[in-house]
Amino acid sequence: MTVREKLYRPCAVNCVQNFVLKEQQRQFAECNGDLDLQYEKYGKSEYFFADIVERSHVYEIGYPRCLCPMVESGFAISPVHCECSRQSILYVLQTLMPDKEIHVEMMHTVLTGSDECRFRVTLK
Repeated sequence: MTVREKLYRPCAVNCVQNFVLKEQQRQFAECNGDLDLQYEKYGKSEYFFADIVERSHVYEIGYPRCLCPMVESGFAISPVHCECSRQSILYVLQTLMPDKEIHVEMMHTVLTGSDECRFRVTLK
């Protein structure tokens, strides 16, 4: 784990553990542990999207706009801060699927100049 990953991981966990993680766990359980089914059913909302690139293996997930309170408040303005979002996605997916090797790559974010925040997730 890099220094940046170590720095942002606790913030990411704190941000998602009380609501986002619990909702993702509820959805995952409802879909019998099938991430494809979960993303087909819940992968389009005003707060979250999930596109299946390669079933059971590659996904593009993210947010139609930046949802980070640190960014919304003006406290965080550097794209480096988007590591927190990457870590939150990684934390949620590792919690849902502890037996999988999970890689999350930042594709683009609002702080890099995009209209959305998009991450590529690869499961092994």
